[in-house]
Amino acid sequence: MKIIFDAMGGDNAPFEIVKGALMAVKEYGIRALLVGDKEKVSEIIQKIGFDENDKIEIVHASEVITNDESPTMAIRRKKDSSMVKGLKMLREGEADAFISAGSTGALLAGGLFVVGRINGIDRPALAPVIPGEKGAFMLLDAGANAECKPKNILQFGIMGDIYSRKVLGKINPKIGIINIGAEEEKGTEFIKESYNLLKNSNMNFIGNIEAREIPKGECDVVLADGFVGNVVLKLFEGVASTIFDILKKEIYSSLRNKIGGIFLKPVFKKFKRDFDYAEHGGAILIGIKGYVIKAHGSSDAKAIKNAAGQAIRCIEGKIIETIENEVLKYDL
Repeated sequence: MKIIFDAMGGDNAPFEIVKGALMAVKEYGIRALLVGDKEKVSEIIQKIGFDENDKIEIVHASEVITNDESPTMAIRRKKDSSMVKGLKMLREGEADAFISAGSTGALLAGGLFVVGRINGIDRPALAPVIPGEKGAFMLLDAGANAECKPKNILQFGIMGDIYSRKVLGKINPKIGIINIGAEEEKGTEFIKESYNLLKNSNMNFIGNIEAREIPKGECDVVLADGFVGNVVLKLFEGVASTIFDILKKEIYSSLRNKIGGIFLKPVFKKFKRDFDYAEHGGAILIGIKGYVIKAHGSSDAKAIKNAAGQAIRCIEGKIIETIENEVLKYDL
């Protein structure tokens, strides 16, 4: 199994990306294709002291797409960027998956224009796995499509249901749509039409879910258009970060709190681990004809390694093939 790594994408590139790729080679036995500045990547490999160089290939790329560029223009103009070259390699079947911590907008544009959509899927979705009180859940769309049609929400549900079963191991996953109330008649016409499509599907649709219920994790697949989904994702990340900061300040505010913090350290470590994005790898760009994982921009080596593990589960679960077969059952 081969996985392509965008060595130049992300806040901590290229060192953490290369290190994470090497960790993935050792842990999962994959072959890694590192796309980026060949000289820099080679120096990092030598510095780390890796002993399985036969499982690594460096593909030189002279350009880098940054976060402050227009995503579509960058994909079109920077043909020799690490992101575009990696996506083209994926499209041509040179590897089984592609991982990048680079520009989200550029990756979405590249996934759509370079790799292409799955037959029967109108719009791919960005679908992160988020930790909840009662287990991890999937949120889609988390930002790929600011405006959607009801049939897009149905397609998101189909893809989320398949991913939850095949990758997350959920049995008959519960599907819900974000709304301002739990009652069926609540929401805009768009929400109501989406609700009816999901209600008449063969999925385990449990109805509307209010925002305050999302963190509990009782709903396995949470659906929304990309605007609402992205707001929910960013708020979720912000609240979690703020809670950690407040706890840290309180613990160090007095000697008594510091002593108590020592005894509670295992609890805090578990809490942080459960809500750490690095544990879940990244967000899959689901609905395109290739496995593309968007790692968090600030990903460290551990997060990149876990993103590779996520990609492997997608490949082994045959997510793309299953989606292609499932959408044929619906008149979309």
